[in-house]
Amino acid sequence: MAARGLGRSLRHRNYRLFFAGQSVSLVGTWLTRIATSWLVYRLTHSAMLLGLVGFAGQIPTFLLAPMAGVWVDRWNRHRVLVVTQALAMLQSAMLAVLALSGVITVTHVLLLGAMQGFINAFDMPARQAFVVEMIEDRADLPNAIALNSSMVNAARLVGPSAAGVLIAAFGEGWCFTIDAISYLAVIASLLAMRVERRERPARAEHVWADLREGFRYVAGFAPMRSVLLLLALVSLMGMPYSVLMPVFASAVLHGGAHTFGFLMAASGCGALCGALYLASRASVVGLGRIIAIAAAAFGLGLVLFSRSRWMWLSLPLMFVTGMGMMVQMASSNTILQTIVDEDKRGRVMSFYAMAFVGTAPFGSLLAGGVAQRLGAPDTLLIGGACCIAGAIAFARGLPRLRRLVRPIYERLGIVPAIAEGLQRASQLTVPPED
Repeated sequence: MAARGLGRSLRHRNYRLFFAGQSVSLVGTWLTRIATSWLVYRLTHSAMLLGLVGFAGQIPTFLLAPMAGVWVDRWNRHRVLVVTQALAMLQSAMLAVLALSGVITVTHVLLLGAMQGFINAFDMPARQAFVVEMIEDRADLPNAIALNSSMVNAARLVGPSAAGVLIAAFGEGWCFTIDAISYLAVIASLLAMRVERRERPARAEHVWADLREGFRYVAGFAPMRSVLLLLALVSLMGMPYSVLMPVFASAVLHGGAHTFGFLMAASGCGALCGALYLASRASVVGLGRIIAIAAAAFGLGLVLFSRSRWMWLSLPLMFVTGMGMMVQMASSNTILQTIVDEDKRGRVMSFYAMAFVGTAPFGSLLAGGVAQRLGAPDTLLIGGACCIAGAIAFARGLPRLRRLVRPIYERLGIVPAIAEGLQRASQLTVPPED
């Protein structure tokens, strides 16, 4: 029964196709990520340029995601995904051609990284908003979101290892080539879907009016605002821990590349286990408390890891950190997807992308600057403490947030209506007529 529950969203044909296609494509995505970093470092031996390439690939999401969310609410999300995946395939193919021909430069990588960031600004909100259209039974939505996270983290474990072998044997160009080919799997899965045509209401308002409406909607509803603010805080102050991992591996734990690999693998295993835990849950009820616990566990893991000087202690702490990160992120996604009005789903998920991915480049720059002055351990200590403080503030507001969300859960049938419960209770207390 548990196993059937774990993969229950795979009962839906469209989601099953999407899951299969994405499982292939995400491994290719990780091949490109690792190959790009290795290529830039091989060409320049500059850590600063590594950070600049990462910044160029992520900053478009922060700048464009809110506007992209407006268009996602106006356009057909299925078609948007087909286009974004085709453009991403073209971007990887261009990297492959330049690398295999031996003419690639850091300028090429920067420009094509920015192109991918532009694509992601539209792809992320469209992908998140489209999940609900692939799941006929809304009760399976939390499971589908958790399985998405499981898929991402499984690829995160497989992709980097495969990239290392390919780079050593054939060079970075073949990683880009395989990634480009892997996009055919997800494009084929999208084209094979039977998607019900949904007429979207014509909007006479200007896109800026829709953007303001989306912002007021998110900012004016405390549950959404609180979830997104906590996610943004954790992404800004806690997520850059991965940027500092090479420093911990070499200078703090006195290891080498293998130490770095073990630390990142422990974090990835924790994230995968966290995603599988969420996939096993039957309902969205109780996720608010889990968000607070996960954010606090993530912050505590960072604080303790920053003080550790032993590998045997650092590895389990990285596992806890990875699990806390994933559970908070996926739980936040699930709650937002559940309580959002359908006509604003694209805009809300664009703010989610902005909070989760868009703040990452600023966090990386902040972490690098602070680490330059205080050192990596104290930087991680400060970031973890901020995450714990945010989790405590979120937990203190949970009773009020639950009261605001309950009417939505009742309308969706997730929890029984209070009135119905009281009526049934009163019927039980009334003595039967003679």
